[in-house]
Amino acid sequence: MAEVLLLHHACGLTDGVRAFADRLRDAGHTVHAPDLFEGRRFDTVEAGVAHAQEIGFDTVTARGRAAADGLSDGFVPIGFSLGVVPAQMLAQTHPGVGAAVLVHSCLPVGEFGEAWPDGVPVQVHGMDRDPWFVDEGDIQAAEALVASTAGAELFLYPGDAHLFADSSLPSYDESAAALVLQRVLALLGRVG
Repeated sequence: MAEVLLLHHACGLTDGVRAFADRLRDAGHTVHAPDLFEGRRFDTVEAGVAHAQEIGFDTVTARGRAAADGLSDGFVPIGFSLGVVPAQMLAQTHPGVGAAVLVHSCLPVGEFGEAWPDGVPVQVHGMDRDPWFVDEGDIQAAEALVASTAGAELFLYPGDAHLFADSSLPSYDESAAALVLQRVLALLGRVG
């Protein structure tokens, strides 16, 4: 079984993020879901992003890095939207990462190095009409990652919701979220 570090989105460590962690635990995986906002939750992505800007994206990333301290070799960072920043940073810079999952977002590989590390599979999940994913360049970053990296997969779901995998938010899409979970569990089964 895999050890997972699940990093939440800009609305905070919501009940939906906790539920996703529980689904992974139910499948036998060890899951850590730190609160990068120290108890703060937000009703909108915009409010959460404003908070992240206020405390500093470097602070959010540093908290994600600190949460990885002491995890076993082969751990898998999973990021939801804003949580992709520390998840992708860990995948590209932390030795011993087994795989990575980037949900709702993807940064250009050049943010954290020149190339994705060899032997580290990665999944990217996003909606094909999500303005945050499509209009902000994340889809292009994901396509470039897949084109340049063996073991990289991009999964696009029909729709325009951003945080579609969080069951506690109005943007939740049950069928898309079920596919995300199924695909993540398949990846964890290969690396765990």
